Order: sequence, then structure tokens, then C-alpha cells
Amino acid sequence: MTYQEAEAFLFEQLPMFQRVGGPAYKKDLHNTIALLESVGNPHLKGKYIHVAGTNGKGSTTSFLASILKEAGYKTGLYTSPHLISFTERMRIDGDPISQDEVIKYVEKFKPIIEELRPSFFELTTVMAFDYFAKEEVDIAVIEVGMGGRLDCTNVIQPEVSIITQIGLDHQQFLGNTLEEITREKAGIVKENTPIITSLDENELKLIIKDVANSKSATFFDSKELFKISIREESVPNWKMTAENLKSSEILDFESGLSASYQIQNLKSVFTAVQILKEKGYSITNNHIKDGLKNVIENSGIKGRWQRIPNEKSNAKIIADTGHNIPAFEYIVKMLENEAFEQLHFVFATVNDKKLDGVLELLPKNAIYYFTQANIPRALDANHLQEMASKYGLNGNSFPTVLEAFENAQKNASDKDLIFVGGSTFAVAEIPNL
Repeated sequence: MTYQEAEAFLFEQLPMFQRVGGPAYKKDLHNTIALLESVGNPHLKGKYIHVAGTNGKGSTTSFLASILKEAGYKTGLYTSPHLISFTERMRIDGDPISQDEVIKYVEKFKPIIEELRPSFFELTTVMAFDYFAKEEVDIAVIEVGMGGRLDCTNVIQPEVSIITQIGLDHQQFLGNTLEEITREKAGIVKENTPIITSLDENELKLIIKDVANSKSATFFDSKELFKISIREESVPNWKMTAENLKSSEILDFESGLSASYQIQNLKSVFTAVQILKEKGYSITNNHIKDGLKNVIENSGIKGRWQRIPNEKSNAKIIADTGHNIPAFEYIVKMLENEAFEQLHFVFATVNDKKLDGVLELLPKNAIYYFTQANIPRALDANHLQEMASKYGLNGNSFPTVLEAFENAQKNASDKDLIFVGGSTFAVAEIPNL
């Protein structure tokens, strides 16, 4: 079996939520537990940090994995979805799993796949736990796929758990209100295990705090522990300051992920590091500074307010994988802070999102390039154009992301800005990511 055949098997034979949506979602942990038992329950052998949330969990996991790597710990990182290659989903010290390892896992799991018919995410989660156990990582940072309570990753006993921002997303599975979604995400809270949140909304924090109290888990509100401020919006890394509100200690640092929405994530990161230090982990201020600065190199994270090289002109290109209302509230504010003459907006989305709230937020004075990613779940570009026009968003539709992107490059002057977003999978298809 070649790697291409192994990857094709994973994508085509197993229902994958990112590609097909609802049919891939499983409402219990039965398959995950059966798969784990078939390989000796590797998830019981490791130490973990568990991160849930609607937005911010990818950045938070990447920051923490980078800091732990800089501190000398052999660190696993499990994230989803991938942008370019399946191997991005599981890394050790920043290095993705090898193609040969993926082939071995597919061949190893084929008999039980035929018996259980697991989802793509169920299988890849078990693969990650087995890989991290086999490679004897010191600690692994695990990103929840969706929700929390019934997510495949929710079989671990972590050192600390984190819940980042919560917004309306995947309502058909997690609930129609923020309170219902919060309860699902609070399902990652474990007995006697610290739980951190960076939420702004007091009523949602109280839900998590109540769950924590019921499980004798210590609750940490990161906003009460750390203040993060921006000193200079320099390129490529913003210069920032963290203040410990209890000890008044100040730490100046650079963030390799530079966007105002990272402030909320960084509060949780600093809180988690403090808890890990109290548990005996040896992490210095220099490890923290190096980890935050080198987060992209150390974790492989992409698509977070990422500046893309432009080979056609001097127009700025920025890509961001944010794809729901809370994400676009930040994205629109960030765009307003950028200097440009004309905004060219390459926009795509999926067919099971409630789009009205997002379309209401988008800038009316941009030129839009409506398109669709190469996945079955993509919303048709012509239909997207029709919907967007009702909100005063004007532009043309293009059958592929590359065609939309190239037209934006052709039309943009040197003082313009090209933004690519709306869909993780659209961002994945642009060159030089």
C-alpha cells in the first residue's frame, strides 16, 4: 500500500465530518473504546492536556505544545482538521507522523474497521493515542474535535483541561443555545482535575464552575489571573506583555500568532503553564518566551491571521480559518485595523452552516470572490453569491478556490488587501500557505 492509497482509504472509506457533515457524527464513545481496547488502551499510558472550545482551541493547543517542547519535554500534539496533509493531525515536537507510520496504521486497523465501521475521527483519534504511547511522549496536548462530552478524545485523564471561547456552531449536534453548547463542552471536566476557562460570559462560566464543583475539580478563570496586552503590532510577531494579577510579575514576549483574538487564548495558556509548574513541570520564563515566539515552527499551525507571500504584486494577502460568528466578529475588527485601499475578499463556506449571522457581519465595501472548496460539504459558489447579495455583498462566483484567488491577485493593486476565509478547506487550497 502506498501513502496515497492509505490516505484515500481513510478519506473515502470512513465517514469524515469535515467532508460529509452529519453522517460522520457518532453520539457515543462505543467505537472509540472498542478501538482503544483492540490496541491495548494506549490512552491510559500517557499524560495529557485537553482543550475544548468553539474557537481558539487550535491556537491554545499549539502554544502549549510549543512551550513544552522548548522546556525539553517530548510533546505530542493532536489537532484537527488538517489543511494540506493528513499527517499534520498528529505531531511530536512539531514533526508530523511519517507517511510510513500512517500506512502501517491503516493496514493494522483494516480488519477492525470492517467490523466496527468507525468514523474517520474515531479511527484517527485512536491512532494518535497509540502513536504517542508507542513513541513514549512525556505529555500530549489534545484538541477536542467537536463538543466535549461525547467527543472521541474524551477518554483521557488530563493534567489540566481548558475550555476556550464558546459560540453558536454545530447546533444540530451540540444544542441551539450557548448554554446547551457550554454544557456539552463542560463534559471534558474530570474528577479532581483543574479546569481553566477564558470565557467572557459570566453565565457560561457559571455553568462550567457548577460542573467543576460537582466533580471536585478546581476552577480557574484565566481573566482573573493574567492580563495580556499588546505593546507593538510589529511584523511578523506582535510584541506583547503578560501580567500575573496575583504576583504582579511581568513577562514581555513575542507572539508567533499575531492577532487580537489571541489575547483570550494566551490568558489560558499562561494559566495552564502556571498549573503545570505547580505540578512539578520544569518550565522557565525563557521556555515560555521561546515557545510563544516559535509556535508556528514548533507546532506547524497555519491559517491563523497568516500573512501569505504574494508572488504577483505588493498587495497584502491574509488568510484565516475562522468560520463562525464569533470568529468573524474578530476578523472584521482585524480587517478594520489593516491599511489598504481596497479589500478583495475570497469567501467560501460549507452547506450546513447558518450563514445569516456571518453575512451580516461582513464588510459591504469589499469586492467578493465567492467560491467553494473541493469537498462534498462545500456550499455551491453560485448559491453563496445569491445569499450574500441579499446582504449587500457583491462580487463574482468562481468554481474553484484557486481560480477565485488568482482573480483576486489579478485585480488587486499594490496597496490593496486580499483576504481568504470562511472555510478551513478554502484556506487549505491557496498556494504558499
